[in-house]
Amino acid sequence: MPKLSAGLLLYRITDDGVEVLLGHPGGPFWARKDDGAWSIPKGEYTTDEDPWSAARREFREEIGFDAPDGPRVDLPPVKQAGGKVVTAFAVQGDLDVTDSVSNTFELEWPKGSGRVKEYPEVDRVAWLPIEAARVKLLKGQLPLLDSLLEHLAAD
Repeated sequence: MPKLSAGLLLYRITDDGVEVLLGHPGGPFWARKDDGAWSIPKGEYTTDEDPWSAARREFREEIGFDAPDGPRVDLPPVKQAGGKVVTAFAVQGDLDVTDSVSNTFELEWPKGSGRVKEYPEVDRVAWLPIEAARVKLLKGQLPLLDSLLEHLAAD
């Protein structure tokens, strides 16, 4: 069975159009990667856990704020390159993420060096217009943007 991940695609509508909130993964592997490296706030969950609850928990852990309570849009699940299936929900809201603080993880780096360091799970958070988000977002999550835009066009 593939790994399961649940996430929240927070969006806002500005005078310039739709913007989405994305996070850049922390740690040495992602340090020099930018385009195609960003993600919606998300994390793994088990089959006995509610994906909506998991998405809200992961948002809090990675962004440092509770997710807005607006009506949710269930987006079609996407499969990432590694096989992980992401269940995502879109919610309209506007957060000032200037003081965003992510949870952390420990990692031995370089591998085999014996040096363990603590890294933020997400080292940067930003509101991005849809076209910029298409450049920054992981390829496997791009369909989430299309699903969001389809929903907004139908509304």
